[in-house]
Amino acid sequence: MNILSIGNSFSQDAQRYLHQVARAGKAQLEAVNVYIGGCTLYTHYTNMLSGKEVYSFEINGHKTHLHVSLKEALLNREWDVVTLQQASHKSVSYDTYQPYLNSLVEYVKLHAPKSKIAIHQTWAYEQDSKRLNDELGYANQADMFADIKASYAKAFKDIGADILIPSGEVFQSLLSEGIPKVHRDTFHASLGIGRYALALLWYSVLTQNDVMNNSFNDFDEEITPEQIQTVKRCVSEICAGL
Repeated sequence: MNILSIGNSFSQDAQRYLHQVARAGKAQLEAVNVYIGGCTLYTHYTNMLSGKEVYSFEINGHKTHLHVSLKEALLNREWDVVTLQQASHKSVSYDTYQPYLNSLVEYVKLHAPKSKIAIHQTWAYEQDSKRLNDELGYANQADMFADIKASYAKAFKDIGADILIPSGEVFQSLLSEGIPKVHRDTFHASLGIGRYALALLWYSVLTQNDVMNNSFNDFDEEITPEQIQTVKRCVSEICAGL
């Protein structure tokens, strides 16, 4: 399975362990992220129009020295799934998604016609963080997530997407289970449990494989055995409800 993410640092977080998790589950999965930090759908759209080679080409969670255009990325190989997302600070407002999302989907279908379209739901910022409170004006991170969830649900419906990857939901589930911290800087995923949860979720959603016996445990930041089991249970419960 070949996965291409047209994203930013949030898809970078999601893909850090994805290939390794899939390999531990005996699945063949290659994950590519075309990366610009903080990239919005509007910027993806303008890059689509310009054809400039402004994206870092990341493979299986690792940087390369390659820079590509969106067209070059889409033509690089036959993609099974192409994921799209809004930048995290814009994700709460659906009026920032369109008409750029529609145009990007048309472009993907033109150059990767056999691929499924996946919407990658992003996540809320850390409670009481400056970005949550001062920049976006939320008192409660659950309210931010509610707006994110509604926006991505509308995006999923409007473009007739094939797949929704509920990354924001898995973070909310972990927090409700007493995991104290899923962010590393109040908004990106933590290097251990945050990125692991995203990878496990993506793997389960994209392959339909069970995660409870997945043996991957080579993390950039320590995760306890108890936390690993909590992540697996949360991912399994969310995927069972899709």
